Amino acid sequence: MPDQIVIALGAHVLDTLVRPVEQIPEGQGGVLVDEIKVTAAGPAGGTALILARLGATVRSAGAIGTDLLGDQLLALLQRDGVDGSLVVRRDGVQTSASVLPIRPDGSRPAFHVIGANATYGPDDAPWDAIAAATHLHLGGPEFMGGDAAAQILSFARDHGVTTSLDSLAPGDPGMLEWIGAALPFVDYLLPNDEQVTGWTGIAELEAAARALVGRGAGCVAATAGADGAIVVTAEQTVRVPAFAVDVVDTTGCGDAFSAGFVRGLGLGRSPSEAAGLGCAVAAQVAGGLGTDWGEYDLASVQAFIGASR
Repeated sequence: MPDQIVIALGAHVLDTLVRPVEQIPEGQGGVLVDEIKVTAAGPAGGTALILARLGATVRSAGAIGTDLLGDQLLALLQRDGVDGSLVVRRDGVQTSASVLPIRPDGSRPAFHVIGANATYGPDDAPWDAIAAATHLHLGGPEFMGGDAAAQILSFARDHGVTTSLDSLAPGDPGMLEWIGAALPFVDYLLPNDEQVTGWTGIAELEAAARALVGRGAGCVAATAGADGAIVVTAEQTVRVPAFAVDVVDTTGCGDAFSAGFVRGLGLGRSPSEAAGLGCAVAAQVAGGLGTDWGEYDLASVQAFIGASR
């Protein structure tokens, strides 16, 4: 089987995580915590990092600032084997960043700066690199809009490149109209359950996913937390169970699922099998702090699956 070459294009974020946080101190108060950590993240950046750990050849494409945050984000991606040479650096705008106070149960609110992610679009796309890839994963189409995302995705499809798409946007009904033009050029849409039901206004997950297939997506593989994932095409629906783990932090679990799913496709697996790999990779990330937590690789994840089933 030929090597999998993935372009992870779109939103790149530098996360600062603090754990555990039960409340924000009032006034000038302070609280001692167990961990503070900085990681590369985002639906393009985080997915790129994890895909590289799983053995894919990965190139990141997106926009960051010329600030120290951008330097650190690139260094963290490169540390884990991601080629950052396609990342554009912008003067006068900061690198996208988040501060995430992690609750004891692993959930968290988020403080986020969009920054340079809002400046990236088709004029920046590395067309030759996309045409030479086997897979294009577009993370965060909401920052450029559906028409711009469609231009990039359709180019990839025209050159025989498999496409997938993930979003940071919440389940706002208006979001589907904003990014909807991209869906006919998406082979695999990788949202979470709240996005699927919120975007469509349909409360039942399978029916909501089918509505997105009806809008043009070839396959919807939606994560559903402890319920695993659901994989929906025009022909069938498959439910894929999650793996039981002690959850420390859910940050990056969606990106981990996307990475595992995309890697599974590159290994020739069916969408439901790819979703199983995605759930297993998400279980690795949930066990510690941040998107880059863990020392797993493809072999150890496969061993984890074998021991868990």
